[in-house]
Amino acid sequence: MAGAVTTVTAVSNEAKPKHLTEARWVRGVLIGIALLFVGVVILLPLVTVLLEAFRKGWDTYWAAIKHPDAISALRLTLTTALIAVPLNTIFGVAAAWAITKFTFRGKNLLITLIDLPYAVSPVISGLVYILLFGAQGIFGRWFIDHDIKIVFAMPGIILATMFVTFPFIARELIPLMETQGNQDEEAAVSLGARGWRTFFRVTLPNIKWGLLYGIILCNARAMGEFGAVSVVSGHIRGQTNTLPLHIEILYNEYQYTAAFAVASLLMLLAIVTLIIKSLIESKLERSKHGD
Repeated sequence: MAGAVTTVTAVSNEAKPKHLTEARWVRGVLIGIALLFVGVVILLPLVTVLLEAFRKGWDTYWAAIKHPDAISALRLTLTTALIAVPLNTIFGVAAAWAITKFTFRGKNLLITLIDLPYAVSPVISGLVYILLFGAQGIFGRWFIDHDIKIVFAMPGIILATMFVTFPFIARELIPLMETQGNQDEEAAVSLGARGWRTFFRVTLPNIKWGLLYGIILCNARAMGEFGAVSVVSGHIRGQTNTLPLHIEILYNEYQYTAAFAVASLLMLLAIVTLIIKSLIESKLERSKHGD
């Protein structure tokens, strides 16, 4: 009987996950550190924003939200995201499809260029657009002569946003499509499918959840971008200020309550994005297990 108990104990210990073999106090410390960081770095700032936003009451909060400059900043932020994200989606899908499904000269260079925005400061990217399209830039005089505004206008803001969000969708899809391989596409071709039909009937359904996840990340970065947009916007009230830039101006003018009120609006957009992201992750996890 004692031998049987020993055998059962040995089997249960062997089946026990390795990370659970740590002492209980070690696990408690690690969990406590994680919760402390989450509380201090994430939850505390969010609570602070809400408290400061409503410090002077609902009327003051609502006045800051419905101010024409705030509405203009919100409109510009959403418009920029609505333009930049779809364009980056088209590029991301095309680039990931080309990199994972075909062999061609310059593939490694393309992958390096996709990763470039990760290595370049957003402020530097904004300065590059100033050097290219500003009044003293390489192409600036031509655009001025043709009455086309790039920098200190919406086109410059969109270009800067596209640059900093450039890698998100492609980098989300490339590992996914590499893991899936080419078997499904080859089977479709063998059955007579060609070109776009193969893409829409086979490739796109296989990557749809990863694509949505990448779009969510791209959109979140587009709405919250500050550095590159700050350089090319010109900080023109009611015209070229996105929500992050409008918040900075209010804060610098000591309008703290208004700044936090507008920040709460941006925080709300971030929370909605986070909820959608969590739903996508849950769907991805279920799809991996074939549910």
